[in-house]
Amino acid sequence: VQLQASGGGLVQAGGSLRLSCIASGRSFSRYHMGWFRQAPGKEREFVARISWSGDSTLYADSVKGRFTISRDNAKNTVYLQMNSLKPEDTVVYYCAADLKDYYNNPRLYAHWGQGTLVTVSS
Repeated sequence: VQLQASGGGLVQAGGSLRLSCIASGRSFSRYHMGWFRQAPGKEREFVARISWSGDSTLYADSVKGRFTISRDNAKNTVYLQMNSLKPEDTVVYYCAADLKDYYNNPRLYAHWGQGTLVTVSS
């Protein structure tokens, strides 16, 4: 599966953005999906994960209550709705996919999108 993330941009603190990740290829609905983020010089950090069916989600403590992950299997797309954005959310966001459920471990996901930059101004 190939992934393409989009939706990043510049927003003021307290604002919202919705990231999208479109998958090409067949069997998107079989993949568990995750969102991660990475600042320059730092390790990739877990943000959110959703199961193949959409029935199960997991969030990093830093985004819980502000971000929502969802998916539309008919559109081969996973979303990350980001509300109440903070300047510390400013980083590049990546979507990832795997047939196995690796939850919050970025080292184990097999497929990655190219990243989309989110900038939150104070």
